[in-house]
Amino acid sequence: MNFKETRGCDGSRASSVTFSQAILSPIASYGGLYVPESLPELGLEFLNKHLNSSYKTLASDLLSKFEIDIERSVIDEALSLYDKFDDATNPVPVVKLKENLYVSELYHGPTRAFKDMALQPFGSILSSVAQKRGENYLILAATSGDTGPAALETFKNKKNIKVACMYPANGTSDVQRLQMVTEDAPNLKVIGIKGNFDDAQSALKNLLASKSFDEALKAKDISLSAANSVNFGRIIFQIIYHIHNYLELVRQDVVKVGDKVYLNVPSGNFGNVLGAYYARLMGLPVEKLIISSNQNNILTRLIKTGIYDMRNQELILTTSPAMDILKSSNVERVLYDLFGANRTRELMSDLDEKKIYTLTSDELSKLQEIFVADFCSDEEGKEYIKKSFDEGYLMDPHTATCFKAHETCAVKDIPSIIYSTAEWTKFSPVIANALTGESDAKDIVALKSISKTANVKIPEMINELFTKEIIHDTIIEKEDIEKEILKFL
Repeated sequence: MNFKETRGCDGSRASSVTFSQAILSPIASYGGLYVPESLPELGLEFLNKHLNSSYKTLASDLLSKFEIDIERSVIDEALSLYDKFDDATNPVPVVKLKENLYVSELYHGPTRAFKDMALQPFGSILSSVAQKRGENYLILAATSGDTGPAALETFKNKKNIKVACMYPANGTSDVQRLQMVTEDAPNLKVIGIKGNFDDAQSALKNLLASKSFDEALKAKDISLSAANSVNFGRIIFQIIYHIHNYLELVRQDVVKVGDKVYLNVPSGNFGNVLGAYYARLMGLPVEKLIISSNQNNILTRLIKTGIYDMRNQELILTTSPAMDILKSSNVERVLYDLFGANRTRELMSDLDEKKIYTLTSDELSKLQEIFVADFCSDEEGKEYIKKSFDEGYLMDPHTATCFKAHETCAVKDIPSIIYSTAEWTKFSPVIANALTGESDAKDIVALKSISKTANVKIPEMINELFTKEIIHDTIIEKEDIEKEILKFL
């Protein structure tokens, strides 16, 4: 399978590239992204075939359908990393909360967030490709809190790979920050920036497209890639668990193969729900994709009105910081699929230059055939956390945003799968406040409080963060990022 460009080809690149080329150089012509030329059609036969398959077997077969130019032994080695999750036989448990409501727990990997599901195998594959080609790569990562730890974990001490990870200095939880700044592998650089995630992501995209930065790297015999979901190497692994979750409902006798379900995804940069979108296109029986946002509800407005408007909008720092994003990169891939390259380039140009684009009524209708959306305030989220805990389930604030959208958007009497993207340990002060009313507690205090209240154990990989040495203490202005990265190299 080859990949093409969301905004069309400007002539400086090949009009079609392989998977390995797309993951090594993820930014396409006109600042666009790479997407598959076509998607494999799975059908009900594929689902029936994998009713009793392990997660790795399902993943292996799905990847084979894409016919990517990666050796089978490399894929097998990458997928074997799921064996290190909490339960090697089931890395993604699907838990019943109540009638027609289920939670997919995506956080059972090494950094306790859903990014491990994609970045663990992706990092292994990208490093293997770089070594096979005898090339050195700088991997850029911009994070709102979860991509960073997962990228650092997967790439640490990998040959032919260096990583520069940018995070908003005051925009993550203590645990997320400590997961990054205590990493001590020599090939890693963690940079706090005075700004928000959108600033970090814009810096990443600018560096990926910068000729002067590229020339500076070439002088050091280094090529450039990215670990964010602008890289399709991330997205391809985020398709798998949506199919797995559906099969889990079949195994639990909740649905029969062919019955439709809702998929309810907390959304920031749109990569997670994009995986669900592709799974639906490939034949997964999905009624609607439910977009759950926090108070930065730019995606809700897009789905409801067809207008993506960033004018005069300041990013709100919420209790679900991994979703504190205004410019959601992966919406572009949906625009391309629905409206084509020319229209996508026009819309994205408007967003870049005017900070707004507007879909036609026909275009909005197409979008609304697939997506519905709502947003959840911080206070509403804490109420859902408390109510859910009282009913026997402990969850983080990102998962909580899905409960509002479930109530307002899941209008049919069919099962709905909510996606839990982070373990409670990543955002303990918010949860402690929701459960007991305590405020301004530091993470370690809140962790112990919740552990006692809920009678749950704090995982050792979280506990040990508070005694580890801080290795990365760099905090800079966003204008100095390029200089700081070159100094590291």
